[in-house]
Amino acid sequence: MKAQAIVFDAPRELSVKLLDLREPGAEDLVVEVAYSGISTGTERLLWTGTMPAFPGLAYPLVPGYETVGVVKHAPAASPVKEGEWVFVPGSYSFTEAHNLFGGAGATMVVPHSRVVPVDVHLGANAVLLALAATSYHAVSIGGKRDPIIAPDLIVGHGVMGRLLARLVVAAGLPAPTVWETNPVRQLGGEGYKVIHPDEDTRKDYQAIYDVSGDGTLLNGLISRLAHGGEVVLAGFYTQDLSFAYPPAFMREAQIRVATEWKKPDLLAVTELIHSGRLSLDGLLTHTQTPDKALEAYEVAFSDPHCLKMVMDWRN
Repeated sequence: MKAQAIVFDAPRELSVKLLDLREPGAEDLVVEVAYSGISTGTERLLWTGTMPAFPGLAYPLVPGYETVGVVKHAPAASPVKEGEWVFVPGSYSFTEAHNLFGGAGATMVVPHSRVVPVDVHLGANAVLLALAATSYHAVSIGGKRDPIIAPDLIVGHGVMGRLLARLVVAAGLPAPTVWETNPVRQLGGEGYKVIHPDEDTRKDYQAIYDVSGDGTLLNGLISRLAHGGEVVLAGFYTQDLSFAYPPAFMREAQIRVATEWKKPDLLAVTELIHSGRLSLDGLLTHTQTPDKALEAYEVAFSDPHCLKMVMDWRN
């Protein structure tokens, strides 16, 4: 079998190619892709060539880990059946390129244990499940906190910042404050306020979640903590992080790194979405087709109006 896929041939070099697919094994599904999302974190680093050392990192590669489509083939023993709509968090489908993470293609070959069935009515919104699961993992520490220890300050109002804020509101907890420096992205708060950091004089935050990816902010965030407060690093940082010790000492500050989501996080947010408690509406702002993939990636990485770019593979 063959399928079209987006390929990063080298940093800042993109093509759409017809690639060989590996043969399905006894546990594998064949998924016809409808939509895939572009990650402005991981994929940006792969695109620019600034991704830190990562197992298996090499070019050419097929990016993407936010894919949704319909099962076209399923083994008889699979709990996931043909015709079901599923979320695919990346794959090892392609044999002629590295799969990092192999989700930006027209067809996926993937173990049934890796996918999560989703409601077909979610449509393209289902590509957001990975970011929703990442947000859920950050606040719940992989299900180890119940109830969640909610952020009262979120830094950054991109998709993940919005999902974090929505999770807090959905849990019935006090609405967080969100900092955003870009006026374009200060819009769209649902049940919480979004302000410029310069407008905020508070220095008693108990939990500050940074999703900006800007490691230079750490000292400033520590200075806004209450005694015993926590800074959660939930973005992805390419530079080494450091902080001034005396202010952290005076506050007995805690610094926690939120790691990537796990399957239980994905299942938890899927349930929240299907039950209507967590909305994904209004987060997908741009759609493009694979024949215009280069334009799509340039917009996704440079236009502040673009919260989330989706590739439409249906045709």
